[in-house]
Amino acid sequence: MMRNSNQGHLGELAKLFLKLGAIGFGGPATHIAMMEDEVVEKRQWLTREHFLDLIGATNLIPGPNSTEMAIHVGYLYGGLPGLMVSGVCFVLPAVAITAILAWVYVSFGSLPQVAPLLYGIKPAVLAIILGALWRLGKKAVKNWKLLSIALGVAISLFLGLNQVVALLLGGLLGMIWLRLAGGDNHQNTAMAVAGAGLTSSAAGLTSSVALGDITAISVAARTTTQVPLWQLGLFFLKVGSVLFGSGYVLVAFLENGLVRDYGWLTQQQLLDAIAIGQFTPGPVLSTSTFIGYLIAGLPGAAVATMGIFLPSFFFVAALNPLIPRLRASKWTSAFLDAVNAGAVALMAVVTIQLARGTLIDIATILIAIAAAIGAIRFQVNAAWLVLGGAVLGFLVSISNL
Repeated sequence: MMRNSNQGHLGELAKLFLKLGAIGFGGPATHIAMMEDEVVEKRQWLTREHFLDLIGATNLIPGPNSTEMAIHVGYLYGGLPGLMVSGVCFVLPAVAITAILAWVYVSFGSLPQVAPLLYGIKPAVLAIILGALWRLGKKAVKNWKLLSIALGVAISLFLGLNQVVALLLGGLLGMIWLRLAGGDNHQNTAMAVAGAGLTSSAAGLTSSVALGDITAISVAARTTTQVPLWQLGLFFLKVGSVLFGSGYVLVAFLENGLVRDYGWLTQQQLLDAIAIGQFTPGPVLSTSTFIGYLIAGLPGAAVATMGIFLPSFFFVAALNPLIPRLRASKWTSAFLDAVNAGAVALMAVVTIQLARGTLIDIATILIAIAAAIGAIRFQVNAAWLVLGGAVLGFLVSISNL
């Protein structure tokens, strides 16, 4: 269990989440895998069961899963000050980098190539996710019944069933099966609630890698539409308050609102903004910083960023004290155990799909294998794996010139 510290450890939280925000390429699944490595494996601030419980809680509220995980950890380790420090420090690197890229985009009309770095980073990120999936899966799928549920969900996914429907059906059927068969599932609730959050994170990662190959983006001039800052902030506050799911859901919200309804951005500007948010580290919602800059300069960037992230802080502060009650009911416990097993299957299926687009040649396969050995066998810090992947990707690109 995490050490209780209502008075702070703010320096530790700031250092950790600034680092994770700066190296967190690859989307929410990667961020959560890195957090698990840091706060469970290395620092032992909390148990893996508790960590899984927090992952599940993030899926119960709108907003970015990985950012809310950072906020949860900060709240538990440092109270309300820790909540603020961890959340702000996690998003700050992405916001700063995105703001700089927005200025470059508007001022110079193009961005430096990033494909060589991403070429090596993506297989390293895949290995990091596999390591976390292995550790979390061992906690979630602990008997043949849960394994059967996981396999059933996986098969239904390959047959084309909707992910949410597959997860809910697995949870309902599993709840009945596990409770009728007896047994105490009470202590496993923490593992169970994690599944849906991992599924959402993995879906977000698929979106991230799909858009991350863009190397140079043609500039579209900053919009000349005069948009009141309060209206811009209110739009992003609404998005942050209702956003569930992957990066695809974010794209839909932004396209419907910014392009179709308000006409604040062109379709090309939105695509460029989404791409920049995807290939920068940290939460993909830093896209809001770029969009705000295009619409209203630095004030717009600040207002849009605060609007989209602010709801997560309130949601976590309200939900965190209630998390222990999620384990109270044995029926709910059985349902969540089954959901967790199904979600591990969902995560595995998405990881397979991700691997198809990432492992494209011998070099990427070798990078992934080396990173997997480092992550699983030698427990190499994720930061070094990301850095090593970037260096190898750059070296491979040079050798092909």
